[in-house]
Amino acid sequence: METLNDVKKRIRSVQGIAQMTGAMQLVSAAKKRRSLALRDTMLPFFEHCVDTMGDITRRTESIDNPFFTLNQKVSGQTWKIAYFVLCGDQGLAGSYNNNIVKTCEEHIQMKILDNTQKGITTDYKMYVFGKIARERLLHLGYNVDASFSYPLPEPTFFDAQEVVSVIKQKFLIESYDLVYLVYTHLESALNMKTEVIRLAPVDLKSIDEVSKYFADEKKEEKTTEIQYYPNVNEVFGFLIDTYLNAMVYGMMTDAYACEQTARFAAMDNATNSAEDMMKELELKFNRARQAKITNELTEIINGANQVDNL
Repeated sequence: METLNDVKKRIRSVQGIAQMTGAMQLVSAAKKRRSLALRDTMLPFFEHCVDTMGDITRRTESIDNPFFTLNQKVSGQTWKIAYFVLCGDQGLAGSYNNNIVKTCEEHIQMKILDNTQKGITTDYKMYVFGKIARERLLHLGYNVDASFSYPLPEPTFFDAQEVVSVIKQKFLIESYDLVYLVYTHLESALNMKTEVIRLAPVDLKSIDEVSKYFADEKKEEKTTEIQYYPNVNEVFGFLIDTYLNAMVYGMMTDAYACEQTARFAAMDNATNSAEDMMKELELKFNRARQAKITNELTEIINGANQVDNL
């Protein structure tokens, strides 16, 4: 049976935890507000870039650019796939990082199964931004570049440019056929969804999927014929860097907002649980103290009765 001192120690321990989680909740709330504001300020630029590239690819039959050319594979050949995964460097964010790991596993296994049925070999490698998912995926035995380490603090456009330079280097120099980016999209404060978007070659379906997230209302389809000078390939080559920067920056801010929102919710739940536990311990402490007082009074009364009987 726990003594009063034991209960006191547990109360102090829970109070310390509640203070820590409460402080982390306040920090997460501030970061969450900044990340959402950052996400909202970049949306017009992001949406415009996505719409422009989508319009070019939909209106042009052939584009001579490696970021638009999708190689075709037949039985006996190999798909070389690169995954760039945006996750956090810190835990205490609920299921945020675990959901990313789960989505990566499911997508890779689906690709391997689908290609195997077609007689095609799958050669993939994962480049993980943030240590939580990287350590987890390495532990599970997936092909993760252990030497690749790139922390993701509060994102800026310059950070996105650095990430894009890494992605372009891996795609062009190491000759990957497909490049996917895995991140978490914030649908609402209570709903997040881990997404796998194909960055290269440019994917019309991915463009449409991403674009619909940020459209406030359905846009009218453009019917005016657009002419590109000097030609569409030159324009596409000029815009591809801006497009990739906008895509990655948008996903980075989205992922950062999700992480802070998830951590805020986790710390809020932890603080509430600690407060509930403190109430239970205080009730337990009061009962134990009353029992102790009752025992002491009983001993005093019994002692007095014995004295009277002498």
